[in-house]
Amino acid sequence: MQLQPGDPAPDFTAETDGGNCLRLSDLRGKKVVLYFYPRDNTAGCSAEAREFRDARNGFADKNALVLGVSPDSVRSHDRFKAKHGLPFTLVSDPRHEISESYGAWREKRLFGKRYLGVVRSTFVIDEQGIVQEVYDNVRVEGHVAAVLERL
Repeated sequence: MQLQPGDPAPDFTAETDGGNCLRLSDLRGKKVVLYFYPRDNTAGCSAEAREFRDARNGFADKNALVLGVSPDSVRSHDRFKAKHGLPFTLVSDPRHEISESYGAWREKRLFGKRYLGVVRSTFVIDEQGIVQEVYDNVRVEGHVAAVLERL
């Protein structure tokens, strides 16, 4: 079940790029743009990450932190972050626990086959930890601009 605006954002503690640990509730007092993407270094995921990177000043002006979440390892995140010069934190979710709690881990179809995977999704969380906006099954082009405008 996917979260809806008005729902409390599920708290989590997870490893991030650089081998750090992040707890979502420690970010209270700031807006958080939590975006889920399928995999590091794929065309769509790289394009989305670069769009978030390029809009970093706009997010900073709105007192909003961007966090990217995928099932990739910390090591993969480190390489992805370095390759694209990403100024935001990447969260490793190898067991899909975070993705499942947000409803981003769901059945997908490709060439008639069904499988479980990350559905590209973004959640805007307010300073009190409440989901304010949900973007489901995101198309990369124009998405970051729409999120920034909503903030």
